[in-house]
Amino acid sequence: MITRTQIPPVPSCATLNRILCLASLAVSAVSAQKVEIFQTTRKGDRLAAVTPSTASGAADYTLALDPGVSHQTLIGIGGAFTESSAQALSELSKKQSEAVLRAYFSKEGSRFSLTRTHIGSCDFSVTNYSYDPVPGDVKLEHFSIEPDRKYLLPMIKQAQAVSGADFKILASPWTAPPWMKTGGKWNGGALKPEHYQTFSDYIARYIADYKKEGVPIWGITPENEPLGNGGQWESMEFTAAQMRDFIGKNLGPTLSAAAPGTTIWAYDQNRDKNLVEWADTILGDEKAASYVTGLAVHWYQSTRDIGPDIVASVSKAHPGKPMLHTEGCIDAMGDDEPIGSWLEDDWYWRQDSTDWGYVWAPAEDRKDHPKYRPFYRYAGDLIGGFNAGFVGWIDWNLVLNTRGGPNHARNFCGAPVLVDSGHDKVFYTPLFYAISHFSKFIRPGARRIELAGANADLMATAFKNPDGSIVAVAFNLLETDKSYSVLLTGHPETRISIPGQALQTVVIQP
Repeated sequence: MITRTQIPPVPSCATLNRILCLASLAVSAVSAQKVEIFQTTRKGDRLAAVTPSTASGAADYTLALDPGVSHQTLIGIGGAFTESSAQALSELSKKQSEAVLRAYFSKEGSRFSLTRTHIGSCDFSVTNYSYDPVPGDVKLEHFSIEPDRKYLLPMIKQAQAVSGADFKILASPWTAPPWMKTGGKWNGGALKPEHYQTFSDYIARYIADYKKEGVPIWGITPENEPLGNGGQWESMEFTAAQMRDFIGKNLGPTLSAAAPGTTIWAYDQNRDKNLVEWADTILGDEKAASYVTGLAVHWYQSTRDIGPDIVASVSKAHPGKPMLHTEGCIDAMGDDEPIGSWLEDDWYWRQDSTDWGYVWAPAEDRKDHPKYRPFYRYAGDLIGGFNAGFVGWIDWNLVLNTRGGPNHARNFCGAPVLVDSGHDKVFYTPLFYAISHFSKFIRPGARRIELAGANADLMATAFKNPDGSIVAVAFNLLETDKSYSVLLTGHPETRISIPGQALQTVVIQP
């Protein structure tokens, strides 16, 4: 859980773009601005439109927004295409599967703008596979993306059709083909030095073949979780120095020549002390750093906070190399909670969820993995992450079945949308709405603006969109109703009532 004492009371900001098909709400006649407010609450509101308050007297909080002071530029917000997601979606009727993709990608829906997928198989694949299983094929004569044609590519193309291809894709390998690795297995091992160039060519070939399919790859990470996962599923280990050399001598030059414009995001693991070492090692090397756009991070180091001190120190040490959240989910589902519990809305608001670390973390780290509230974790990480400087935020699986799979590694996890394919039913969990509060309204190119007045009870962030609209997202962690005023330079005050345990998006049109 993100507790009140553990959330940094940092000023925060967020951006917006108006959502189609939702009613506009005007403030009083004395105000020249148009204000829209949408909220999701534990009591059952789901992006419901509400009106500003007419209450008199002092508000409990005042959020002061200053567009004159801006911070990072947003790349996008979204989730991940996986083979497991694609198979789960394919088991729905055409009507239901299309509705899910519209909910995520249409202008009337969540408008996801940044996504991720896997290069070759991962734990959320139906089985193990690579694009070149022939040992010793260093010229990649047998390379083929055929394994992705059954589930994964159709899902991505359907999403493109819904959105007008209005989203970017970041791709990550979980492992090279086993024959390129020490140990020769899917799980664990390291990339053999003699295959640094082979694997670089493999990634470049993947990008080229996907482009031929009409699926452009915007960016890559050299390896998902290079510190390893204990050999539980597809993985390949690097040290920071090895990844530095791999990027600087092989992958960077290869992509620069074969796939110019492809961004490279290094690290791709948790926001812990390892992030500092990897940033210093890779970004401290002039050659490797010249190919690296920024750093990719995950959230599995803790269920309690986003690691703001580490994020801040790395950002200060390496200005110009932004940080991108590339994976987070409610993991270990089905291990400790009964399956039916997370098919209920209220479970996502209760302090009942556990993650891998609740049982498996080293004793000294167990304190970072207490039971937590899933909705709080999502809303808190989005707000806290943007306030810490993240330029984008990507969830893990877009869709899973009601068992938290399919998953060949039995690593069952949650997703914002769960499908019961046997009954052609879809459950849009509260987490879907938590992300939508940001992705619907804060658009690529938005700049985070200065926000003062947020604290550990009322988290908030704000952005200014390219169209000039201002978006603030506020989260009341308390169980009691509160009120706050929004003060925007050059505009009249807006008073807003926020229920206990509620997330609100406030959109102010210019």
